Order: sequence, then C-alpha cells, then structure tokens
Amino acid sequence: MADLKVNIGALSLKNPVMTASGTFGYGEEFADFIDLSRLGGIIVKGTTLHHREGNPYPRMAETPAGMLNAVGLQNKGVDYFIEHIYPRIKEIDTHFLVNVSGASVEDYVATAEKIAALDRIPAIELNISCPNVKEGGMAFGTSCQSAAAVVRAVRAAYPKTLIVKLSPNVTDITEIARAVEAEGADAVSLINTLLGMAIDAQRRRPVLSTVTGGLSGACVKPIALRMVWQTYHAVKIPIVGLGGIMNATDAIEFLLAGASAIEVGTANFVDPQISEKIVDGIDEYLEKNHISSVKELTGGLIL
Repeated sequence: MADLKVNIGALSLKNPVMTASGTFGYGEEFADFIDLSRLGGIIVKGTTLHHREGNPYPRMAETPAGMLNAVGLQNKGVDYFIEHIYPRIKEIDTHFLVNVSGASVEDYVATAEKIAALDRIPAIELNISCPNVKEGGMAFGTSCQSAAAVVRAVRAAYPKTLIVKLSPNVTDITEIARAVEAEGADAVSLINTLLGMAIDAQRRRPVLSTVTGGLSGACVKPIALRMVWQTYHAVKIPIVGLGGIMNATDAIEFLLAGASAIEVGTANFVDPQISEKIVDGIDEYLEKNHISSVKELTGGLIL
C-alpha cells in the first residue's frame, strides 16, 4: 500500500480525502454508509456565531451536471455545536474541521475563538466565499482588502491550522490567495460554488427563492481545476482542491494541478459511499503507477 499521508500546515491527514462543508452534515449522518475513520478529514456544515434559519424554500435545484443551492448557512450556532454535536463526534478516528462563517469580522473571530477551545478540532475552514447570504459571506472574499482583514483578525485569535475557503466569483483568485497567505493563512481551499440561477419557464419565475444560488457538481470542475493550478503557482501554502470531484480520477487531477488534499462535495448526494471509494481509487492509482507517496502527485502536471 502506498503512503497516503499528507500535511496541511501543521495538520497531518491519514489521506488527502476530506468531505466538503454542507454536503456531509456532521459526519455521523453517513456512518451507516462508510467507515468514517478511513477519511482524511470531515469538514462539518457551516457554523456561525448565532442560530441561522437559512433562506426560504425552495433553496435547491438540480441543473445539468450539477446543482444549485441557496441554503444560506442554516445551523443552530456555535454554542449548540459545542454542547450537542462535538461530544458525539470527538471520539471518531478522523480529523473534524469546522467551517466558520460570519456576518462581520467580529463574528468570525468570536466563533473561531470558541472552536479553538475544543481539543479534538485541529483546524477551521474560514468561509469568506459563500454566495448564499445577504450579509458577510462572499463579500469578504471578493476583494483583497476585506479578505486580508478578516484573516488577519482571525489569525490573531486562532492558534491552530487555518484554512481559508476562496470564492471563484472574482476576477483573479490568485490575488485573493496571496492576500490571505500574507495575513497568516496556513492553507487555502478552492473553489466554493459559482454564482448561478435557474428559471422555471412555465411559471416565468426563478426556481430559487433567492433568485441566485451556488452552482456545484461536475459542471464546475474545469473552472476549479484551472483555479487550483493558477493558485499553486502563486502561493507557497498548501491548497485543498474542490469543485466537481465525482470520482478518484477527478481527485487525482486536482492533486496533479497543485492540490495537497481534496474535498468531496456534491458527489456525496449522488453516492454516500463515494468519499471512501475515492480513497481506494487514489491508492490503486499509486500502486498501478509505482508511486510510493501521494505527495508526489501534488503539482505533478507535465506541461
């Protein structure tokens, strides 16, 4: 068996396969389908300082080769997570990361500080790129100044591994990546969803209550790959790649483009066992090609 271990800053993962926030619940929902301990990490659903109801229904729509969502970070808040969810998941033998969102810099900092106190949560994914909320969210991730400001503040308050999730809804994602790297991000994850919409022609109305939503799934993969490749050549910190990963081959392509690890998102809705299958598929690829460590794939694209 090849060596599947990878490092994201100070965070050591048993393999490069993680699950994307918002597509895997808190992990325990998938325990009947896969062995959660086989995953490199599980990124739990978006967590905010206070309870959020999310957006009105309808807030999900199927599209060709993908889906739109406008859930809007529905969650019961960080205190509920600490009191009710964390005790149930902390003994599972994999790394749990919390996706942190906020409506203000102060919200991000306060939530990160609370998460930092949890011994079994070694990292957070700072979500400055959600397109489905009216305040905060993507607004922080679409300019270098605002992205730098929130990362600077959280970095001062959060001592563990800090991954910053970047928005593809920008002119040049590498500028944002360099800005958060300069403020102390240990890694970046990309991409979050692309802003899209769907229309019901019979009703002449938008399908989503919010009109627009985040597009994910196989259709976004070529864009995500391009952005990972560009960012790999722009920053020195590790990259976690995501966006349209539906199988092991997709995951390997992201590694070759420059990712050190990957996240499986929309594919979890299609096949709840897909993340475990991707772990096996990467291992089989390494064995077949006589590659001793998965780290050798990162940035291994031959031009």
